Amino acid sequence: MAKPELPWSEKTYVMGIINLTPDSFSGDGILAARDPLEQALAQAEQFIHDGADILDLGAESSRPGAQPVTAEEELMRLLPVLREIKARSLNPLVSVDTWKADVAEACLKEGADWINDIWGLQADVRLSQVIARHLASVVIMHNRSRSNSVRDLGALGSSYASSDYKDFIPEVMADLKASIRIAREAGIAEEHIILDPGIGFGKSVDQNLALINHLDEFKALGYPLLIGPSRKSFIGQVLDLPVEEREEGTAAAVAIGIAHGADIIRVHNVKMMARVARMADAITQKATQGY
Repeated sequence: MAKPELPWSEKTYVMGIINLTPDSFSGDGILAARDPLEQALAQAEQFIHDGADILDLGAESSRPGAQPVTAEEELMRLLPVLREIKARSLNPLVSVDTWKADVAEACLKEGADWINDIWGLQADVRLSQVIARHLASVVIMHNRSRSNSVRDLGALGSSYASSDYKDFIPEVMADLKASIRIAREAGIAEEHIILDPGIGFGKSVDQNLALINHLDEFKALGYPLLIGPSRKSFIGQVLDLPVEEREEGTAAAVAIGIAHGADIIRVHNVKMMARVARMADAITQKATQGY
C-alpha cells in the first residue's frame, strides 16, 4: 500500500527527533531513561501536541565519534516504540532514521511511512529496493563525513571535519543527483523523494552556513527539501555556546532556511520551532503575494 503524501505547498512541516540511543550529541538519548519505551511514547505524544507532523525515530547515533550498532540492536530499540506509536494511532507520519536495508524492511512492515537515510542510499545497496517495494518515501541526505575525521571542540563538543571540496555547492548537488539516480533506478517514485543537503555532516562552519543560504539552488532540483540544523556544532561555533544554549541559533537557521525553500525542519525543540516555522511561513507567503 502506498504511504501517505504531504501537500508541500501548504506549510513547512515539522519533524520531531526521537533519539532511541544512549549517546545523542544533544543529550536527549532516551535509552538512558529508567523506562525508555514510556519515555519515548511520552515524547512522541508531547511532540504531536506541540505541532510535530512527522516523528523521526533513530536508534543509531550519528554524532561524531559514535560507535556503530548492529541491525539487530537497532531493531530491538526501534520496534517496540514504532509498534506502540502505531497501536495508539498517534496520527503523524513516522520516519525511521536508518541506512540499513534489514532495519528498513522490518520497520516498513510494522507501518513506518518514511526512511531517512543519512548516507543517501549509498551505504547499503539493497536499501533503495526495499523502499521502492514498500512504496515508501525516502529522505536522501548528502554526507561525506568520515568516522575517523572528528574534531574535538572542547566545551563545544565535537564535529566532523570538513571534507575536501574544490567547488562546494556544485559538488554537493552532484552527489545528491547520484543518489537520486539510485532511487529512480530502484523504482522509487519521484513524488516519494525528499532531499536533505546534510547540514553538519563533513562540512565546515562556512559551508554549513552556505548550504542554508543556497537552498534555492537545491530546490531547483524539483524535490521537497528537509534541513536539520538543530543544535549542531556550527551554531555552537558561531555563537560560542554549548549544545544546551543553541535554540536561538537553531531558530535563525530554521527561519532563513524556510525563506530559502525548506519544506521540512528536523528539530529537537518542536514547540519552539513549530512557532518559528508558522511565523516564517506567514512572512514568506505574504512576500510571494506581492505585498
